[in-house]
This record gives sequence, C-alpha cells and structure tokens, in this order.
Amino acid sequence: MKIYKPALTILIGTTAMTFASSAVAQAPDALALPVEKSVGKMVVSTEIKRDSLESLMAVARPPSNVRREREKELPRPIPYTGVPKGNALDPVVQTTSQAALVGTPRPLAPAATIGRNFDGIGNGFNTFTVASAPPDTHGAVGSTQFVQMVNSAFAVFNKATGARVLGATAINSLFAGFGGKCETANDGDPIVNWDAPAQRWVITQFAVTPRAAPFLECVAVSKTADATGGYNRYAFSYTNFADYPKFAVWDNAYVFTFNLFNAAGTAFLGSQVCAYDRARMIAGLSATQQCFTTPNTVGSLLPSDPDGSGPVTAGTPNYLLTLNATSLGLYKFKANFTTPALTTFTGPTNIPVAAYTELCSATGTCVTQPGTANRLDALADRLMSRVSYRKYADGTERLLATHSIATGLRWYEIRNPGGAPTVFQQGTFAPTATTRWIGSMGQDRNGNIAIGYSASSSTTGVSPSLRFAVRGTTDPLGTLGVENVIIAGTGVQTGGLTRWGDYAAMTVDPSDNCTFWFTSEYMKTTGSFNWNTRVASFRLAGC
Repeated sequence: MKIYKPALTILIGTTAMTFASSAVAQAPDALALPVEKSVGKMVVSTEIKRDSLESLMAVARPPSNVRREREKELPRPIPYTGVPKGNALDPVVQTTSQAALVGTPRPLAPAATIGRNFDGIGNGFNTFTVASAPPDTHGAVGSTQFVQMVNSAFAVFNKATGARVLGATAINSLFAGFGGKCETANDGDPIVNWDAPAQRWVITQFAVTPRAAPFLECVAVSKTADATGGYNRYAFSYTNFADYPKFAVWDNAYVFTFNLFNAAGTAFLGSQVCAYDRARMIAGLSATQQCFTTPNTVGSLLPSDPDGSGPVTAGTPNYLLTLNATSLGLYKFKANFTTPALTTFTGPTNIPVAAYTELCSATGTCVTQPGTANRLDALADRLMSRVSYRKYADGTERLLATHSIATGLRWYEIRNPGGAPTVFQQGTFAPTATTRWIGSMGQDRNGNIAIGYSASSSTTGVSPSLRFAVRGTTDPLGTLGVENVIIAGTGVQTGGLTRWGDYAAMTVDPSDNCTFWFTSEYMKTTGSFNWNTRVASFRLAGC
C-alpha cells in the first residue's frame, strides 16, 4: 500500500477547506476567482483477488428461497453541518402543472410516450422470495439488454420486448468459485452500470458479513455486451465499513463513493472516493484503486455518471456532489494511473441553492399511505442517485441532481462544473399534495430532462406508486411538465415496516440517446416484505 501527497492543481472555485497543502497559487486577477485546494491524502492499493468467470449462465442460481425477513438498518447518521430541519420558505416550489401556470402562452414539455412497462424483481417474480427491505432497486440499459438489481438478486431482460432472459439470480452467484466474502456473502447495496464506450456491464455489491475487516466491494466486469456471459471479477478491500456504495463510469476510471464508518457502524469517518483502473479491469488485469477520504463533515458524495453513449472527454475530472445546508458541494477527481502522484481530488466549490427543509426532518419517517398509520422513510438527508452528466456538442457540461424536501421533489441543473459552476435552473415539483420522493434524473441528447420517483399520500389516496415528469429545453426554467403514471400502487406497506428505497435509477438508452429507462419500488398488494418493482421506458417527442 502506498500513500501519495497529490499534486496541487489550479482549479477555479470557492475554497472551503484545506487539507493536504497550505500553499495555493492564485488565479489570474482577471478571473477574480479563488482556487480550489486538494483534499486529503491518496491511498493506492491493488485488488486483493481477481479471476475470470467464463459464463454466468453456467453458475447462475436463484437467491435462497428461505424466507428470512430482514429489515435493512436505518440510514446511519451523517453529521452534516446544518442541513435544514426547520420550516424554510421554498422560493422555487411549483404547485401546479405547466398547463395551469399563470401568464402568457408558453411552450410545454414535449409529450412523453411510454414504451416498455413491466414488473421487475419482487413479490411473485419467477421464483423470487422477498426476504429483505428496502429493495435498493437499481438498473441500467445497454445495447440490447436491461439489467435490474435489488438486494440479493438481479435479472436480465431483453430491452426490445421486456422478456426475462435470466433471473432472478443471486448476486453472489457471479462470484461462484471465487472464494472469500464475495462468494459467501450476498449482502446487497447493489449497483449496475453500462460502460457504453467499452460495451461492458459492471455489476457490484458489497460483502460485509461478518461485520469485520476486510470489508469488500465485489466488482464484476463483463467480457462482452451480453450480461449472461463471462466476467472479470475483482475484490477490493477496505479497513473500515464502506457503506452505501455508488459508482460511475468515467473516461479512465470506475469512480466509487462510500459512506465510511467504523466496523460497528457507530462512528461516521467521512466520505471515501476511489477510482478503479477501468482499462485494466476491462482487460482482466491486476488493477489499482486510488482513494481519498474527506473529513467526517462531508457525507454521501455522488459521482457524476454519463447519460447515454458517452464517451467522456479524456482528461475531464469526475464531478462529485454532496448536499449542504444552503448549497451543493462540488468536488473534482482526476485519476492518473500512469503517474499516481499527479492524481488530484479537489474541492469543494459551494454552489448556493434555494432554501429548503428536509422531508421528514423531525423523524426521518413521515410519508403517509392510505388506510394505514404506517409511514415510510424519506431518506432526505442526501442527494439521490444518480448525478446525471452530459456534455453537449456546443461544449456545455450539465449536471442534474435531486433530493426530497418537505415541499416536494427538489431538482437542480448545474452548468459549467469544470469552471465557475452555477445553478442554471432549480425547482421543487409539487403539483398536488401527494408526497414525491426517492427520485432519479436523466437528460437526453436534445437536453430534455426526465425525473422518475415514488409517490404516496393518505390525503390524496395514492398508494405507493411510480411516476415521472419531464421538461423540454424551451419550457419555463424551474418547471416540469405533466406528471405521468408508470404504475399505480394497489397496496400499502404495513406491519411496522417503514424502510423504502433506498434509491432508484434513471438511465438513458445508449442506442438512441433519447429513450429513458427508470426502475424503482412500488406496492401491488398490502402487506410486509412483499414489495414489487417496475421497469419502464419512455421518450419525448422530437428526440
């Protein structure tokens, strides 16, 4: 294991913290802007084990059908500095649909046409048995397939028809014969991404049972575009409990983020950000990871993840966002695997946002359902996965992010993240009294925006359902169009089970850079540990 003090680079932004160095070169006076500074020290290590799997089809097996109901631990407290928990006035709330906005006639969001719309893994899916909650639903669309993941299992679908190709398959069956925790544990927190430039699938989950070091992130990179074929398999090790993993595909790295805790999960240690050597993992070679850890006042960093076919311009730093009290904190991570000493992790640039109050700020659990006093968790102390990234033909870079607040679903579009970043537009979507939360965003090749989310309310009689809203490039800033229903829930979650989420996924089809694919959780029947999930695609007119 090697430790490097990263080289200091001049990057435009707002200096908030200094950790690795006190010497800073000033930006030219003409820019009238300060510079960012490096964060922490870099730790470099290689995988603790790797090998090759010839065919997933040969080892795929369903998850255990023994019903051992397990409620996932509540989100561990992260000591943010002043995340609003009071009654802040929301100046950007949208309480009507675009069609009802007062003023002169204006263009509305293009009509969205739903394509595929089918049930994913959940209660009643093939031979799958719900044994844990929440599902941690995630998914990604590739060249011909859609891969969906939940805690303990994944499935592969034909994206043209929605037909099941494989699954539900135990996630750790990907590591059959690998040995160690990656093979024996099936602990979840799964993420799947499509590496569009390489035409590969990247499937991950953590292995933390038993709760003692080493804590592992188990990563499988497909050898082809077929998710049912062969994989290069890796286990990366951490001394501390690396929780809530998220990752993005970047130009030369798979960029991972974790909330870092002590082994017992009782002390938050900071966010850990790691870059895995993408080229070597695609080739099945030994790979290093380059990791930084922030102070414990920074939590739930999310890496930016490209929409559609990419690719990311070589040398562009990955932009990472975190939620602060009155701003978004932006960090930049540029990995250099040839000369690690030139790797940089800098920030934050604090980008002011409109005032807000965290949803369920008093208890964390307040989302109502019709016909029951049982309420659902909001998970509103963090940005929701994913941070959408796209660079357009004119050179404009755009980031999209969302989180759940008391007045509705808050969303942001950030522009110029590589220079002096600004909020180009922001809004809070709340056209009715229904609670909207656990959102995920994406952007198509034309700049249209979509956001999918959960919806529930005892006031409006909405059982936990899935919906989406879109906006076109000429729509009034800060507004979303008519709400669309993906699937209306016909049951509620009972039995004292409050956990919901913990995340969802919106991705954009790399084949056309137009079609959005969304997956998340809903309730088909009333009960406990009987959730369902849905996979839906849609595209906007004119794309």
